[in-house]
Amino acid sequence: MNLSLPSIRSLFRRVRSLDRRNFLSLLLAGLLGSLALASCAGGGNASGPEVKLNLVSFSVTKAAHDEIIPKFVEKWQKEHNQKVVFDRSYGGSLAQADDVIAGKQPADVVHLALPLDVTRIADAGLIQPGWEDRSPRRGVVSQSVAAIVTRDGNPKKIQSWADLAREDVKVLAADPKTSGIGVWQLLALWGSVTQTGGEPAQAIDFVQKVYQKTPTLARDAREASDRFFQEGEGDLLVTYENEVILARRNRPEISYFIPPLNISIDNPVAVVDKNVDKRGTREVAEAFVDFLYSDLAQREFAKLGYRSVNPFVARDEGLQFPPTPTLFNAQDLGGWPLIQQKFLTGGGIFEKIKAG
Repeated sequence: MNLSLPSIRSLFRRVRSLDRRNFLSLLLAGLLGSLALASCAGGGNASGPEVKLNLVSFSVTKAAHDEIIPKFVEKWQKEHNQKVVFDRSYGGSLAQADDVIAGKQPADVVHLALPLDVTRIADAGLIQPGWEDRSPRRGVVSQSVAAIVTRDGNPKKIQSWADLAREDVKVLAADPKTSGIGVWQLLALWGSVTQTGGEPAQAIDFVQKVYQKTPTLARDAREASDRFFQEGEGDLLVTYENEVILARRNRPEISYFIPPLNISIDNPVAVVDKNVDKRGTREVAEAFVDFLYSDLAQREFAKLGYRSVNPFVARDEGLQFPPTPTLFNAQDLGGWPLIQQKFLTGGGIFEKIKAG
């Protein structure tokens, strides 16, 4: 704001006319106003020696992020002379999305287990429509398939999806209402029937038999793994293939197999537009998302058992994954809007199955 000389003189005359109390009040108001402006500027400006980025993800990605994030931090520091400090949160994918929507998790970037969870955040007005088209592979940055883990040596001779409904087999399952693996497991069980010609009534009967023997559901994939491996619950565990590969680093004797009829587990990433625009972190958030697709980051995903979205990376790392000749995806089951309505809403198939 430009002030003329007469205006400045007038301002000084007004100040001189104030008594001590009014002068101090005016001075305090000015200081508070300046602090408020500085606070607003700091909250919306990512310039400076350090920037904070909030990453909200699903439970089993921590090991991959532990390897990837320092490499991004180093790259950004070198190119922008700025330190990136990550605030990270991990948990069940559906619960994490709920917290982002509620404002409990002020995420700049979400890396979640289900495209459905990112869509729910977008529907809440936090992510701009068309988020899938702003990144490669329609926003999918990591992939896996379902693995069936048995007790050491597979004492109950479990060989297929159909064996999960046997009376003598107890499945340790995660809750589809809170976790991504819970949803992927439900869809894998359903698809193991419908994708081989079975009718919906047969699929309901099969899935109900599996869940009837699972009275307590885990909150997320990590809790399910801990209960299976550390607490000895259940005869088998359905989880992400990458989670098993990670667990075998410490327990190479783990018995598991990858069913040849399987579901493509697609994990999306997205910038949370409303939050990054409010905090001024869009540039670094978008750069981090781009970095997750880089060869360097995809190699780290592949080393930790993810089926990289870059097929050349898996080949270059010499990783040999079990073949899945019959691989179906969410679109084969009708797409995410239909899945949400049919399986996961109140009164949907899962609630009816659990109700018996």
